[in-house]
Amino acid sequence: MTVETVTPKRRFRGKPRGRDLPPVALASLRQLLGDERKDAGLRRRDLLIEHLHAIQDAHGHLSLVNLRALSAYMNLPMAAVYETATFYAHFDVVHDDQTPPPETTIRVCDSLSCQLAGAATLEAELKAGVDPARVRVVRAPCMGRCETAPVVEVGHHHVLFATREGVESVVDTGHFHPEAILWQRLGDYREAGGYRLLADCRAGRVTVEALMQALETANLRGLGGAGFPTFKKWHFVRQEPGPRYCAINADEGEPGTFKDRYYLERSPHRFLEGALVSAWAVEAEALYIYLRDEYPGLHRVLHEAIDELEAAGLVPPGYIVLRRGAGAYICGEESAMIESLEGKPGKPRHRPPFVAQRGLFDRPTLVNNVETVYWIPLIWEKGADWFAGHGRHGRKGLRSFSVSGRVRRPGVHLAPAGITLNELIEEYCGGMAAGHRLAGYLPGGASGGILPASKADIPLDFDTLQEAGCFIGSAAVIVISDRDDLRAVATNLLAFFADESCGQCTPCRVGTEKMLTLLERDEWRVEELERLSQVMMDASICGLGQAAPNPVLGLLRDFRGELAGQNVIVKG
Repeated sequence: MTVETVTPKRRFRGKPRGRDLPPVALASLRQLLGDERKDAGLRRRDLLIEHLHAIQDAHGHLSLVNLRALSAYMNLPMAAVYETATFYAHFDVVHDDQTPPPETTIRVCDSLSCQLAGAATLEAELKAGVDPARVRVVRAPCMGRCETAPVVEVGHHHVLFATREGVESVVDTGHFHPEAILWQRLGDYREAGGYRLLADCRAGRVTVEALMQALETANLRGLGGAGFPTFKKWHFVRQEPGPRYCAINADEGEPGTFKDRYYLERSPHRFLEGALVSAWAVEAEALYIYLRDEYPGLHRVLHEAIDELEAAGLVPPGYIVLRRGAGAYICGEESAMIESLEGKPGKPRHRPPFVAQRGLFDRPTLVNNVETVYWIPLIWEKGADWFAGHGRHGRKGLRSFSVSGRVRRPGVHLAPAGITLNELIEEYCGGMAAGHRLAGYLPGGASGGILPASKADIPLDFDTLQEAGCFIGSAAVIVISDRDDLRAVATNLLAFFADESCGQCTPCRVGTEKMLTLLERDEWRVEELERLSQVMMDASICGLGQAAPNPVLGLLRDFRGELAGQNVIVKG
């Protein structure tokens, strides 16, 4: 008997997997972004976040239809587009069965400085007074305007010293555009001697070696938080084979920090000259600037300043690339910023290799902070000894302190490195706010830890606070008083870290959430908090998880009496 084997017919799909993409969606995207069939550069992966911004700005949200269209437009997997869009806080992804957000969004800053100024009460008042079908009110992390707390953003317009009446007035008038900024134009900057250093560098009148020696003598260090000597960073990048890149991190998301915004608003060309000199020093193929999205007015300023440079022939068109962040604190970490510049979720990389070896587009990359490069033209003009000649208590240099909280005159205060908090408050901030007595302070923003008033005579600088369990970081000083709730301070800071964790590593992702729940209890168990802190510090990939326990450890170390007085039971 013969058995005939029948081979089953293979069934082929008549169309690709996934949902149909309406042709009109792709046509609409081409009208918005340009025709990728005529300009292959529009498909570059590093443009993904810029394209997402364009869609969000045009429609107020990101529908799945538009994300599918963008996937086809860029020839990227839908999973990659969706993962990137959902990673960043400033993108509103709307699924097919969801209703788009209201036309107007009110963002209430919930950073510690704004909390001290009454942001929680303001948020409740705004929610009670708006039509939720027309306006949504959401909480948002630090907006970099802590000296004017509380701060509210309506659309792209920031309301400073915000009140319910002031915010509702902005909503009623529909003035949602960024506030105007008066800044030093190219002509005025050049009249004052601007871009002379850049010209001398390019002409060979100033050598890289001479400039690096000046930066070493001045003791210029990275002013974004790490404090690494600038000349050494240049040296390490120069040792690597080209091509190389230069990237400036203008994503100052540390709560309490606003010094970079302060300098960019006043003299963007001094910053740009320092950045261009840095790029020249490492022979960079291009200069990238990563600007936080909370600074929409500065985005326009820098675009115009770069246009001025290109029109004057000082830089070739396209050499300076300005990119928008999208609301992710973690992108202040240099490798996470590199990932974001490449159009990906901003998750820190494992090291080594370091970004100086393999950074942007897998090439050696010099990463500097805004304020760091801002000082370079001044140090060369006035001399390294001029910069190093400032300082107190055995320290050298100048520091830009972003001061907020319970002082009479918050703001950016340029003061000698090594100044103490007591000196800073009395000499620069006009003393404590009326009715407040110093209880403690954060010397370096949320991640820098917290110190009591009894330690307000420690010199504020790199390498001076470690013995006290803190660090100066970006010199974001938040002053708290005897009238402030310490548990509310701690939970505010840990809620921030829990929200901003990128989720890549378990110690940080789970640890921040777990610590927040422990702090919300009436009884704080020291052993449990310290054990969790040690795991986070030892095993987290980057500085976010490693530094998140710092304020809690500071409270357990120096504030037990105050906590007890505020009905927090500390056991252990």
